[in-house]
Amino acid sequence: MKEGLDLASLSSLIGDPSRALILSALFGGEALPAGELAFRARVTPQTASSHLAKLTEAGLVTVERMGRHRYYRLSGPEIGSLLEKMMTVAWAPAVERSRVPAPLRDGRMCYDHLAGRLGVAVADAMVARGVLARGDDAFALTDAGTAWLATLGIDAAALRDGRRSFARHCIDWSERRPHLAGALGAAIAERFVDRGWIRRDRDSRAVALTEDGRAALAGIFGPEVLAEATAA
Repeated sequence: MKEGLDLASLSSLIGDPSRALILSALFGGEALPAGELAFRARVTPQTASSHLAKLTEAGLVTVERMGRHRYYRLSGPEIGSLLEKMMTVAWAPAVERSRVPAPLRDGRMCYDHLAGRLGVAVADAMVARGVLARGDDAFALTDAGTAWLATLGIDAAALRDGRRSFARHCIDWSERRPHLAGALGAAIAERFVDRGWIRRDRDSRAVALTEDGRAALAGIFGPEVLAEATAA
């Protein structure tokens, strides 16, 4: 985020309906071209370019050149965390959960980690199986958890050495309970994708368990995690 950006300016940038839709489209961690963002924000390409210029100037969005095309993404996990917190407030408890689109409520990417019923169920299962211990605002990795991560090819020590928070709580805006975020949450989501356990929707942030994923998670955590992930 641009240094010195005041709260009023930030609120104005994010509060514009079209820019909010652009940021929401980028919330799944993917880099998207301006044309796709214009379509999702329901504005002309020229208007989308103007909005993207403002978001880029503010440091909320970065742009990458690939040949003749430009692809935009959120500038980092701290922006994703900010948007998630804002969505948690915007979707107040009084709002009926049935208004959340079913695919997003079932499972989605919260920037680069798992959210929705699936994300919450996986976090709960990791706590129940002694992989994680739940703290006030973060999870603690147990010795058993370190060993389990190694079986997935995840180096917990390397994740801790990074600048990013390791295993923080992220309050799920549809489930109103924490899922696993931070470097560990991102690494687990990436491994689930790499192993074909979850499939990302091409046109949204939604993710779905594959048959291999169902078998794998049931084998690791027991069938309860699947029941929690598909609970009404």
